[in-house]
Amino acid sequence: MAFWLFPLFLLVLASPFPPSLAVIHDYGDALHKSILFFEGQRSGKLPADQRLAWRRDSALHDGSTEGVDLTGGYYDAGDNIKFGFPMAFTTTLMSWSIIDFGKSMGPHQEEAKRAVRWATDYLLKATAKPDVVYVQVGDAFRDHACWERPEDMDTPRTVYKVDPSHPGSDVAAETAAALAAASIVFRSSDPGYSQLLLDRAVRVFEFADRHRGPYSSSLPNVVCPFYCDVSGYQDELLWGAAWLHKASRRREYREYIKKNEVVLGASENANEFGWENKHAGINVLISKEVLMGKDEYFESFRANADNFICTLLPGISNHPQIQYSPGGLLFKVGGSNMQHVTSLSFLLLAYSNYLSHANGHVQCGTSAASPAQLKRVAKRQVDYILGDNPLGMSYMVGYGSHYPRRIHHRGSSIPSMAAHPAHISCKEGTSYYMNPNPNPNVLIGAVVGGPTNISDAFPDARPIFQQSEPTTYINAPLFGLLGYFSAHPNPSDWNDD
Repeated sequence: MAFWLFPLFLLVLASPFPPSLAVIHDYGDALHKSILFFEGQRSGKLPADQRLAWRRDSALHDGSTEGVDLTGGYYDAGDNIKFGFPMAFTTTLMSWSIIDFGKSMGPHQEEAKRAVRWATDYLLKATAKPDVVYVQVGDAFRDHACWERPEDMDTPRTVYKVDPSHPGSDVAAETAAALAAASIVFRSSDPGYSQLLLDRAVRVFEFADRHRGPYSSSLPNVVCPFYCDVSGYQDELLWGAAWLHKASRRREYREYIKKNEVVLGASENANEFGWENKHAGINVLISKEVLMGKDEYFESFRANADNFICTLLPGISNHPQIQYSPGGLLFKVGGSNMQHVTSLSFLLLAYSNYLSHANGHVQCGTSAASPAQLKRVAKRQVDYILGDNPLGMSYMVGYGSHYPRRIHHRGSSIPSMAAHPAHISCKEGTSYYMNPNPNPNVLIGAVVGGPTNISDAFPDARPIFQQSEPTTYINAPLFGLLGYFSAHPNPSDWNDD
């Protein structure tokens, strides 16, 4: 996440008419590229099989000032900070994608699992000390005042943590959710690692629940304005418990969810889902238990999920926070709109599958929506991202021939170490930031923030970070979406009208 802004941009205006013919997309290729993007976000010592060769090792001493090893993990976006809150959410969504849609991913499932493991290896390091979660590495204000490659960065790698005296139930519970979800991913292929993840998730969740408080209050001048949790920590506690229940099947988490459903606000902000607000995700995830006939105890979550789904359906929804652009893009006011597009589309697809297995539908007032209708809405969003839009532009870098070339990303926009071995300092990088030419390094698979107004317009401009910056949590839900549509590209394959 970035806060740079310079008055340099090239605005690409939308044609008044969408393309007359929809493109036949290669969803498998897009899935592969969406996974490959994460190799460009890697921090630490890169492995021998690193495929984005313009990247090199970086941040090899992270944590050393605190006497801990915090190397590895992912940079969240176009900067060089490791923010634990969005990294954990990214991990949860990558894992959920594999859990629900891994069988559709074919040969790409293993590379998706490797992307998850790069994150969980780091999260295990960040939670190695009992009652401590390391939640950030790097001074975001100093980092955002510079434009330099991760391999060159010389800004402070300050370490920040939450503990009993400085609670962070939101980030800790999200970390527990990530570890629990990933434990399911590795249950068959690596049982020992899976158990380690689950055991750690249990311990981290206990810490989050026992020492309650938002991390934004404990670290206000560190995490804000970058990743403040303004909605509170209550949703993350329910979210963490839901994933621990799914991963462990322990009755205590089932009872925790039901006991705290009202207290922690399960029905509040029910149309929100992203790194900061988990309410819609909680309701969809828990509803599977009801729809599969396993647990009527959670029927209220099913009702919340139905209400949420209805807010997303074009022609049915009149929710003030949900709109669709003339070109068909789901639109919510604020920056980096694609994070909403991918995460909400993922929930539509996941819920449609749960409904299909139950031969169910969603009742929206006098209208009934079938699982296939939900899938069509989700697929329309994926197709928009891949180029079926008024600009004919793919918002995934490297997919198709017309995609953003000037993305807001330090490593991509500055010559690689191979091309320019000499150190490029903090302020020396500004000339590359201001350069109107395309980025020299192609960050394959990166999905940028995209149009942030209702007109479908997009400025292919590095300084307009709200629209040109990629993030890990935009890409994570695409694992599931692209996995499913790579195996089921045609509505005739769905069999759930």
